[in-house]
Amino acid sequence: MTSAPLPLPGGDALRQSIRDAGLKVTGPRLAVLDALEQNPHSSAEEIFARVNTVLSGSSPQAVYGILAAFTGAGLTRRFDPPGSPALFERRVGDNHHHLVCVRCALVKDVDCVIGEAPCLTPSDTSGFTIFAAEVTFNGLCEQCQAEAQAGITA
Repeated sequence: MTSAPLPLPGGDALRQSIRDAGLKVTGPRLAVLDALEQNPHSSAEEIFARVNTVLSGSSPQAVYGILAAFTGAGLTRRFDPPGSPALFERRVGDNHHHLVCVRCALVKDVDCVIGEAPCLTPSDTSGFTIFAAEVTFNGLCEQCQAEAQAGITA
């Protein structure tokens, strides 16, 4: 007798991506991956809050552990914007960068700055083989610009 699929959001594609990464499909893993699918650029705390609505017995430590396993397996990417907690996303396998609004913290993806990864070449590699560059563009999003011009404060 085979067991029924986990009754969680996400579907077969998310289950298969977890299996393809060499990980066992569990309810908490599926819930974390689904939360990231629905809400890219989320902090571990935000992911925990979403997971906790589906799996009330989950813990922040479990979510951190799952995110570490997913990042190590290449299912997620960790992004560390200056002055805020680490964010996680499902867009992996490329060397994209991020636009960050310094007022409302909106994060948007931007493709590689110029050409192929790593997009930037340091003046001195110190013997490193460079395979990726992380660039964060800080500024104001369109809505925050409009609010600033209208004199609305955050």
